[in-house]
Amino acid sequence: MTGAAMAATGALPQAWAQGSDKPEKEEVRIGFIPLTDCASVVMASVLGFDKKYGIKIIPTKEASWAGVRDKLVNGELDMAHVLYGLVYGVHLGVGGPKKDMAVLMTLNRNGQALTLSKKLADQGAVDGASLAKVMAKEKREYTFAQTFPTGTHAMWLYYWLASYGVNPMKDAKVITVPPPQMVANMRVGNMDGFCVGEPWNHRAIIDGIGITAATTQDVWPDHPEKVLGTTGDFVKKYPNTARAVIMAVLEAGRWIDAGLKNKQQMAETIAEKAYVNTSVDAINQRILGRYQNGLGKTWDDPKHMKFFDDGAVNYPYLSDGMWFLTQHKRWGLLKSHPDYLAVAKQVNQTALYTQAASQLKVSVPKSDLRTSKLIDGTVWDGKDPAKYADSFKVKA
Repeated sequence: MTGAAMAATGALPQAWAQGSDKPEKEEVRIGFIPLTDCASVVMASVLGFDKKYGIKIIPTKEASWAGVRDKLVNGELDMAHVLYGLVYGVHLGVGGPKKDMAVLMTLNRNGQALTLSKKLADQGAVDGASLAKVMAKEKREYTFAQTFPTGTHAMWLYYWLASYGVNPMKDAKVITVPPPQMVANMRVGNMDGFCVGEPWNHRAIIDGIGITAATTQDVWPDHPEKVLGTTGDFVKKYPNTARAVIMAVLEAGRWIDAGLKNKQQMAETIAEKAYVNTSVDAINQRILGRYQNGLGKTWDDPKHMKFFDDGAVNYPYLSDGMWFLTQHKRWGLLKSHPDYLAVAKQVNQTALYTQAASQLKVSVPKSDLRTSKLIDGTVWDGKDPAKYADSFKVKA
């Protein structure tokens, strides 16, 4: 690339000093599931942020998280918009193939929800506390759906139920359903509730079949959600490509969070058939933090889905990765304690992310660990993961 071409694309001149940092692989296939939080990957491609860094992102729509996992492992996909816990599950060989994996960055925070069926709401189950009461009084098999056994939605669902004294492993039946199929499955009565990403919770309200009982930011304010995931091999073989993708997606996230007009444009783009395939009104309210529960209650949530938030969203904190492992241990997916910190250091590519962020003048935190307080009052700081994992009264 000539200096003129660089200037024209706005590429950073220091990026390719002597051609040494040139992306080794220029076309990058990134899998995504039809969810609002695939937006930064899609917009990086649609708006051409990828070109700026000498790569071409090819977003590929996938049907299920199991499909994403398989295609990442066998190399059909280079990277994916993927569940945090799925990456860790594959790395440790939980419930499927074992392969060294990598988290390049966090794509978004918050913005998933817990939906209960309208039928259950009519019986008085409209939030966690009232659901626990109904379940105690009306004895039957209650079925709840998550999107992947080691994934974020499974962990939010289990954590939420457990914080109201409901043991998801003993007091309910839990099934796995791909995100775009949640609403249809609830419509035909296959489940009492589900945890999924947007727009499918809001879609359930629009369609009159479900209500929002809680948001995932109620469970863990500013929780990490999807990540940009790939294999350990890909990072070793194509570090410059990996860094270029991080930069393009960071820029796209920054663009989305920059204002109302951009968010609206994003909603219109990803609602299209090639991406999420739903109506714009299913997407555009909750990305602004405008919530309704489907029963007449409305509120503005400052902890709505964010893609950048001045860079606070995207750092792959080691404590975030370790948290999923503590929950995998809690619910019996891991039989013994792993070396939590060692695993997180293997998976989360903090150095690569820091290089990309510094080129974009995006600040990075001073520590790899952060402190959060969850819905049940417990504080997670990443400092003693084994003790934390063992501390829960409700567990498998």
